[in-house]
Amino acid sequence: MTKVAQLVQNVAAVRNEFIDSIKNINEGQAATKLSTEEWSIIDITEHLFWAEQGALFGMWKILYAMREGKAAKTFESEHKNWTIEKLIEQTWKEKEIVPPMAAPRLGGTLIFWRSSLAGLQSLLEKFGNDLQEDELRLLAHPHPISGDMDFQQRLEFLSFHIKRHQAQVQNIIDSFNGHA
Repeated sequence: MTKVAQLVQNVAAVRNEFIDSIKNINEGQAATKLSTEEWSIIDITEHLFWAEQGALFGMWKILYAMREGKAAKTFESEHKNWTIEKLIEQTWKEKEIVPPMAAPRLGGTLIFWRSSLAGLQSLLEKFGNDLQEDELRLLAHPHPISGDMDFQQRLEFLSFHIKRHQAQVQNIIDSFNGHA
């Protein structure tokens, strides 16, 4: 299996775990906020959709700009060869503010956002089929918080990001059963 295929498969597995964890949540539970400063499961799922969709859009856009000679191809970055964990540790504050493009803003139903999030898999697979192994370490578009990331780090970030929010969702689910 190629590295690109492995990264795509990792995102799919983590996303599927997230979706499975919320499949039995009813709409009332999904709208529950543990505090005014925290997001509901609907908010988190909508955010994950916007964040992944934006990342895929940005990666494809810069990839084709590089291939067409409209953007520089470079492997150089202050974060070169960093693991995604190190990159987050070094660039994020404890409580980050979501970039506006990835902020939950429409509300609605969990079933809509869960289905929308699941629907991103076909886009991710098409991107993975397009991205070549020798392009993985080229710089992709900058992350709004972390800055420079290459395509591999961008794909690793998708998995990391879903896992991070999965912990928040689990905390909300636990509160329904009195475990919070």
